Formats: sequence, C-alpha cells, structure tokens
Amino acid sequence: MIDQPVLERVLGEALRHGGTFAEVFAEDRSTSSALLDDGRVEQLSSGHDRGAGIRVVVGETTGFAHTADLSEAGLLAAARAAAAVARSAGGARTVTAPLTPAAGPVDRGTEATGAASKADVLELLKRADDTARSAGGAISQVQAGYGGSRRRILVANSDGVHHRDDQMRTRFSVSCVAVGDSGMQTGFETAARTVGFELFDEISVEDLANEAAVRALTKLAARPAPSGELPVVLAGGSGGILFHEACGHGLEADHIAKDASVYTGKVGQLVASPLVTLVDDGTVGTEWGTAGIDDEGRPSQRNVLIENGVLTDYMWDFLRARADGRASSGNGRRQSYQHLPMVRMTNTFLLPGADDPAEIVAQTPKGVYVAKLGGGQVNTTTGDFVFGTTEAYLIEDGKITEPLRDANLIGNGPEVLRRVDAVADDFAMTPGTCGKDGQSVPVGCGQATLRITGVTIGGTAA
Repeated sequence: MIDQPVLERVLGEALRHGGTFAEVFAEDRSTSSALLDDGRVEQLSSGHDRGAGIRVVVGETTGFAHTADLSEAGLLAAARAAAAVARSAGGARTVTAPLTPAAGPVDRGTEATGAASKADVLELLKRADDTARSAGGAISQVQAGYGGSRRRILVANSDGVHHRDDQMRTRFSVSCVAVGDSGMQTGFETAARTVGFELFDEISVEDLANEAAVRALTKLAARPAPSGELPVVLAGGSGGILFHEACGHGLEADHIAKDASVYTGKVGQLVASPLVTLVDDGTVGTEWGTAGIDDEGRPSQRNVLIENGVLTDYMWDFLRARADGRASSGNGRRQSYQHLPMVRMTNTFLLPGADDPAEIVAQTPKGVYVAKLGGGQVNTTTGDFVFGTTEAYLIEDGKITEPLRDANLIGNGPEVLRRVDAVADDFAMTPGTCGKDGQSVPVGCGQATLRITGVTIGGTAA
C-alpha cells in the first residue's frame, strides 16, 4: 500500500515535529455480506475502505490522525497533525531506527471474499433456510446471514518495525423462531473462521440450520428456570464468553494501569482453582481471533495469564508495555485505521482437564446444565457479571432432564474461577465479537465442559 521510502519520510516528519515515537498503520479492507430473511433477500452488499492512521507520542501524550489519502502528501499532512497534538505537552528527545524489510503476510485463506459469486452465497442461504424450516412446523421465522472480509494491513514505526498481514474472515449464521403454546422461542447458531470461502468445505450450513431450529423447538417445552444459587455445568465451548468477560477484560493492562481491575497487583497470587489455566493466544489455527500480527506490528503469540490457579501475567499493548519496561504481548488491536489501538484479547480460553464430561454431570445431583450462553456484561473493577443463557437444562439426580427458559447467571469473576471443581477433556471454541470503548474486534472463546460449584441463577420459578 505504501512504499518503504515514503514510510520513512512520513515517520521522519512525525519525529521532526517533536515525536519520540511514531507509527503508521495502513489498512485496505473489502467486505461482502448477504441476509436472507424469511426467504427474501434483505441485504446483498459489498464495500471497500482504505486509509492510514498515524500515531505520534511525546512523553505521555499521544497524537493521532487518520486519512483516506494514501499519497505521500496526504500522509505527511496527517503526520504533522498528529505531531501537533502530541507536542502540546512539550517536546522530548527524538529517537528513530531504520526500517527493516517488511515481513511477508501469514497465509491462512486461499479464496478471498470476492472469489465467491453472489449466486454461491445465495445458494448457501437458501439451503440453510430450507433445512431450518424442515425441522418442524412450529418454525415460523428463519434468518440466515453471510459475511466475508479481507483485511490487508501494514504497520511501520520509528522503532524499526515494518510488518504486514493479510487476514480473511468468513462467517455464517442462522437464527430461528419457533411458536407454540409457551409463546415464541429462539435458536441461533454460527460458524466463523479466519479463512476465505473455503470455510464451507469445513462446515455444513445444513448442520448449523438444524442446530438453530432444534434449539428453538426444544425451548417450546421449557419450564421456568430456578432461582437462587446452584451448581452450574457449562458445556464445552459454550461458556468461553463467560471467562472472556468475567476475567479476561480484567487482565488487560490498561485496566490494570488505571487500577480499574480486581486483578491489579495480584501477579503471583492464587486467584482461581488449581484446575484453571487461562490462555490468550492469537496463533490458534484459523480461530476467529487469530492473526499473524497485532495492529501494532507485534507477532501474535501465546500468553499464559493464569496457570494452575496462579495469576502469571496481564495482556499488553505497545504503550503500556513500554511504560512498564517490557515487551508487548501482541494484544494491541484496533477496529480500523480510524481508531487508536488498545489492549484487547484474541483467542481466550481455559485449557482442558482430564475429567469425562458425562461423569461431571453424573456427579452433580442437582444443578443447571448450560449448553449455550448468550451475551453479558462485567464490571472490571469488582469482577461482578451478568450473563444470559440461550440453551439450558435442569440436572436432576445426575441426569440432564427438562429444558429451561432463558435466564441470567449472576456472579463474580474471581469467585467463579475459585469455584471450578471439575474440568473435562472435550475442549471447543466459539467465535464472538468483543466491544470495548466503542470499538469491535473478532475474538475466539473456549473451554471444555466444566462445573462451577455455585452460581446465582436469575430464573422465575418459585
């Protein structure tokens, strides 16, 4: 997107105007999407966006400017604008380094988002719609969606970093509504990978549609969920979002620096059950949060955050790491070239254990089995969270019995980590979208089937 001599001149201009650190982040993104709603094509679109964000740091002050003009003149103007903001806190010593040759991108996809014809996409959506409707006459609404993107990025900075990556992502989802005597119930299923259209060589849209439809149909016979504190068994893959929210955000270094996390100052301390090892890893296969580099040019890596219950480290972006005298952990991420990077998770998961998932249920006399979690929120300062269930069942006498209506799980992240008393070997991952400070990025979440000895269920049963 930008030649190396131009990058060097732009970085030099940023430093000449008072910067102690300068960075160019360039992005070229193409997207396509389609939505079939009750058999009608409601959306069929594509888009293309490109530009660069320039960051200049002077002391503790960061200046940032972005532009869609990738000419040298446009980039130089953005560099001067960012430097003008940064030096408002005063000048500082200028330090630079020659750029090293750009590293090649990590190849994860062979078929870019534009390689699929509209006819191919619409056929997938129609197949999903037909399958969902054939699951039962109570299915009243079906919505199937497709999204594909290709994101090419380049990062160069005054420390000599010069890297690029080519990221392709493809997502397919199915949502169903079933109507019965108990009213309307919903079911949802999605598949998403950091690959191109070859995702559909790996997954079946019919399987996704059937799972979404059966989930909605099953909930028609659901009873109100119990209320109060009960043991909860989380199915493999379904509960990863709980740990992403309930403890992952609290381990991001910006929250730590602000003393806005319940985990501040607890490195080396026992903060969870010894069965818990929590990892953030941006290198995991083709999972949704995988990338060759983060959005500051740092190679993605595996970071063990909690090991056998002991807090070992936080997640770091470049600026927080530099202030602490250490290296970034590869967790500097941004939504687009128009945004500043911040500390974000990639693929965050609990490592599997050795227990049998069926035995975990069998050894739970009474409780709730959560097959799928919905969205939630957490207060990072206290660790308190609320999450919704979208598929759950009673556990009675060690057996999964009646389906339950949607309810909330209410608890505290550190307390839940301490209450994990069994972890199975059936590890699975799920894709998600993480929102923070107005920015959204793709992430992966995962865990094996596990049991929490007590979580408050916000159900409506007496």
